Amino acid sequence: MSSAAHAAASRRRAGRGGVLLPLAVGAAGAVAAALLVVRTPYAPLSYGICPSVLLLGVSCPGCGGLRATHDLLTGDLAGAWHANPLWVLVAPLLLAGWVLWTRRRWRGTSAGVPPAWLAWVVLVVVVLFGVLRNVPALVPYLGPAPLT
Repeated sequence: MSSAAHAAASRRRAGRGGVLLPLAVGAAGAVAAALLVVRTPYAPLSYGICPSVLLLGVSCPGCGGLRATHDLLTGDLAGAWHANPLWVLVAPLLLAGWVLWTRRRWRGTSAGVPPAWLAWVVLVVVVLFGVLRNVPALVPYLGPAPLT
């Protein structure tokens, strides 16, 4: 068998079996999304309380993420933005990344390596958002919306 034929056969096998992990991640995400639609995170303590709020009294960058996801899934973009604006921007990027990952695994192509600087950019954005959302003057814009 030639190397080209061997590579093609390898890609076909990867398409069948290689896509199982992305599909499992997608299924887990779909189940979690369904739970968030059915059981609202707006009820006090429905999913617990963020440890940073409980122990330190500050909102972490993820505070309001469940409420933002619930609002996105139910079509309330404004409510999602008030709950966690960073998550509203990041969630579609994660969904697009999952689609790309699934497609590449299906085709048997390599996933590629993200540039080294990307991790630093993500870290700076998350830390900066975490700090700014606790500045009293910015809380109405970046802080998680209060439970109603």
